[in-house]
Amino acid sequence: MKSSNSIITLAKQTITTESSAIANLINLVDDSFEKSVKVIHNSKGRVIITGIGKSAIVANKIVATLNSTGTPAIFMHAADAIHGDLGTIQKEDVIICISKSGNTPEIKVLVPLIKNYGNTLIALTGNPDSFLGTQADYVLNCFVEKEACPNNLAPTSSTTAQMVMGDALAVCLLSLNNFDSKDFAKYHPGGALGKKLYLRVSDLIEKNEKPQVAPTAPIKDVIIEISGKRLGTAAVIENNKIIGIITDGDIRRMLTDTSDISTITASDIMSSNPKTIASDVMAVDTLQIMESNNISQILVEDKGAYVGVVHLHDLIKEGLF
Repeated sequence: MKSSNSIITLAKQTITTESSAIANLINLVDDSFEKSVKVIHNSKGRVIITGIGKSAIVANKIVATLNSTGTPAIFMHAADAIHGDLGTIQKEDVIICISKSGNTPEIKVLVPLIKNYGNTLIALTGNPDSFLGTQADYVLNCFVEKEACPNNLAPTSSTTAQMVMGDALAVCLLSLNNFDSKDFAKYHPGGALGKKLYLRVSDLIEKNEKPQVAPTAPIKDVIIEISGKRLGTAAVIENNKIIGIITDGDIRRMLTDTSDISTITASDIMSSNPKTIASDVMAVDTLQIMESNNISQILVEDKGAYVGVVHLHDLIKEGLF
């Protein structure tokens, strides 16, 4: 059984080997890479990415990255392609074939079929002199000196290099397509970045209670309203306008300072002219206002009328904090 030190040493060696392989890719990015990016960018079709074994898994990852950054892409398994899936390929599509050796039997069968279709073929391979490399229109060279596997067999450095080259391809296309953060949000509406770019205050309060009291409300009613609505606050409303706010902190301070609360009303303990925010403001801006004013909730208005409360917990729940 290996000692803890030998395990740590082996882990570090793996990371070092793979990082060296990635660093060497800088020397392999050439005119063929540039032409590949331009042919994809200028294409009216999609990017079809194919491979077999571990390369197929890498292909799926690159497809996902391209799709999420504005370049339509589809995965086609190399083995399935020769059993009917070639119908996936359309006239304007660009094909990327991933293979470390470039000489696997499935690739040797598939490549001539793709060539017969007349589509542009890009090889992503560690062996530009292979069957795939010599048949392709362009080559993305992913050569690695050795795998991180001690036996130099299991795809480790090579698959990492393939993914990094795929990322480089996607980022270059992203730039050419002027794909910005707003575009990213369209493709990632459930992610934190997407929410920062589209989620508004009105979206946060739609399921919240709307705690409110009149300025003449006795303190017992105020306590019941704050406790029942579970937002730690209540707006003081007069003629449908916000004239003040009472928080649970105000209630605690009142109980500490006053022995007789029978005559106290909402107007006696409210904070006048509280901080408010419009319902159409971006949610992420609400967070900045809360942080700058050191508050955990804020009252919301729509055209001057009180419509609800945003609590810090709402922002945390949406992953904005």
